[in-house]
Amino acid sequence: MTTILDDILKEKVKEVQRLKDIGTVEPVSDTTVHSLYDSFINSDYLSVIGEVKRASPSKGDIDNRVNPVEQAKAYVEAGAKAISVLTDTPFFKGTMDDLAQIRKAVDVPILCKDFIIDPIQIRRAKAHGADVILLIASALPKDELVSLYNEARRNHLAVLFEVHNEEELTIALDMDVDIIGINNRNLKTFDVSLDVTERLAEKIRTEETLVISESGIKSKEDAKRVTRAGAKGILVGETLMKSKNIRGTLEEMVVPLRSDQG
Repeated sequence: MTTILDDILKEKVKEVQRLKDIGTVEPVSDTTVHSLYDSFINSDYLSVIGEVKRASPSKGDIDNRVNPVEQAKAYVEAGAKAISVLTDTPFFKGTMDDLAQIRKAVDVPILCKDFIIDPIQIRRAKAHGADVILLIASALPKDELVSLYNEARRNHLAVLFEVHNEEELTIALDMDVDIIGINNRNLKTFDVSLDVTERLAEKIRTEETLVISESGIKSKEDAKRVTRAGAKGILVGETLMKSKNIRGTLEEMVVPLRSDQG
């Protein structure tokens, strides 16, 4: 059965070909590196990546009229320590220009949230000001993941390596990646459960490897739950995009990482 991930990857093949037809992209002049790992790993509080996205395949339109720059600035002013920008257009209605404009407006790490299958997408992300790219373990064979991971590091980009099950986590651990994103959403069925973070995080040496819990975190209790499992960061999209009180919603999730949990 064809899944939405299969459909997205098919579109990415076409997108990559268009990029190659156009040619290479020039790097941005500002090469300042914003380290997501350093910012998160030593924090005493759970760090939040606020995500800017207009739509998603599972939810449809979320906020198609959002001003990406103002949304990102609101996140940072409320305490977000990094920004995720959905740059896929066919399925999420984002653009690379969103990322470039946000880069000019905020001084925190920026994740280019896209479906990376080719080195040219990595160079494009760098050229538009990204500090971090996403690699999805379920999207590609291990040898291609290794190649793209190394390409990102050669371009001085960090990698959020996303896993959803034990098999994908084994690949991440074999590759010795330093940032693992545990996606609580199954990209093939859209089912969401924080049990995924609890099950996988206990297999990771979280004192050395930064664990980011992704999807399904909507409340302080959810934040506490993934923190107890070992996550030092969370990626929050829909909840913040729909919030009428971004500061209040975000501050509620910045819970202590220590044992008493506040």
